[in-house]
Amino acid sequence: MPAFPSSAAEPPAPPGRAAAWHRAIVVALLGFASGLPLALTGQAMQAWLSMEGLDVATIGFLSLVGLPYTFKFLWAPLMDRFDLPWLGRRRGWLVATQLALAAALFALAGVSPTGATQAFALMAVAVAFLSASQDVVIDAYRTDLLPAPERGIGASLNIAGYRLAMILSGGIALIWTDAQQGGGWTWPEVYRFMAGLMIAAAALSATLLPRLKGAAAPQSVPRNDLVGFAAVIAAVAVGYLVTDRVIAPAVRAAMAPLWQGSSLPASLQGRWADLVSLLAGIGLTLPLAAFAARRARFETLLSGLSNYFSHSGAAAFLVLIVLYKLGDAFAGSLMTPFLLKAMAYTPAEVGVVNKVLGLWLTIAGALVGGALMLRLGLWRSLMLFGVLQLASNMAFWWLAVGGKGTLGALTIPAFDWVVVQLTSPTPVDGALVAAVAFENISGGMGTAAFVAFLMSLTNQRFTATQFAMLSAFASIGRVWVGPLAGVLADSIGWPTFFVVSTVMAFPALALLWWLRAPVRALDAAQESSR
Repeated sequence: MPAFPSSAAEPPAPPGRAAAWHRAIVVALLGFASGLPLALTGQAMQAWLSMEGLDVATIGFLSLVGLPYTFKFLWAPLMDRFDLPWLGRRRGWLVATQLALAAALFALAGVSPTGATQAFALMAVAVAFLSASQDVVIDAYRTDLLPAPERGIGASLNIAGYRLAMILSGGIALIWTDAQQGGGWTWPEVYRFMAGLMIAAAALSATLLPRLKGAAAPQSVPRNDLVGFAAVIAAVAVGYLVTDRVIAPAVRAAMAPLWQGSSLPASLQGRWADLVSLLAGIGLTLPLAAFAARRARFETLLSGLSNYFSHSGAAAFLVLIVLYKLGDAFAGSLMTPFLLKAMAYTPAEVGVVNKVLGLWLTIAGALVGGALMLRLGLWRSLMLFGVLQLASNMAFWWLAVGGKGTLGALTIPAFDWVVVQLTSPTPVDGALVAAVAFENISGGMGTAAFVAFLMSLTNQRFTATQFAMLSAFASIGRVWVGPLAGVLADSIGWPTFFVVSTVMAFPALALLWWLRAPVRALDAAQESSR
């Protein structure tokens, strides 16, 4: 296969060690801002729903509140084309989305997930939309800011900040909500506190981030982009209505004969029908949105996508992006309900081991991965770390089969660190610690290589559009497998579920082997730019 050429107009590296340190600090802080709201519509929200008593299949379907992460490339062109006044390229959008996120988190804290489930889901979608929009700007700003030689370590620092935020919002928050061991916070109190942190992030973004130099916006007719975006949104709305009013009833009627004489509970029968309806609706909506964008001449979107697809191997790289983290995402999509409900670990135990210790290990894995990339190069790093990700899924199969106590227990002494406390010594399962350690170290290494890979594929004129498209494809596994994962876990049991997640990681490694020449060409292009 021909090599995929480097399409990025590399930003020049400002001279001086102080400037490099400034960029490093900024990238880490932006990673923190990006990771904070993600858990609040993902793992932390799952913990809230689990503690409220919702069933696993329902929690799996509520993972669809993360849909904006997979469609953010539809509005990313507007963030490429238009700049908000006063703060310069990218920074205006960043401050605006962070302030809006704070308001949305305050609003979500006031909605009951059991008393008003639909309103809760809609508000969570709004948080995810704003979080995805913030990610669009952060990804574009980071890619425009970092010169090519700094992208490997920059990806590692970004992941370190990202995971630190998830330790807070997805780990320490669980300890805060444990009435016996932690602070006894309510989940609404947690969400209001996180909203306050987003306000602080907006203040730092407005004052600390350096202005981008030489990063020009793409040229297009503003009216066409605005009309084009409206046309795409209208197409998505039509797709949703047709799916809800026509496709879903037809699917339920068509699948009804399949359940005659089946021992599968009625609730799971309905979930399988919902899953098929969802896939059929996507098959209708995406082509409809593409048609609307072409007809309305959504120039920045079309130019950004055509620029990417003009290169050899572009489509194959998109498939690799979908598959590379798919097995990892499938195994982790319902990790919190698995640990809290199936394994019956306490919230404090899950918070300390899976969310705090585990995420620190992810940071260590990301930093080690970034350092190894300097020696191994991009392709060998992706392959080695991908193999480790695959193997780590079997650690949770082992945990599900062996149960608690396989490796004894450890005791974490009581502590009070102001932001988090344990009121009494807490035993933690040794098998849980081992499985979490292996999964998070390998996952951190794989993510570092993966983010560097995505940055190497973008063109600076269309950074927001192209990175949003690439990262949207990357998030397909994290968002879209949730409904299937929930239904499968209820249908086939947890041990078989983790075996399936392991099998799902093999196609990515096979495709990566086939694409070794073009991936190595990306490495060579970055070397030549140093």
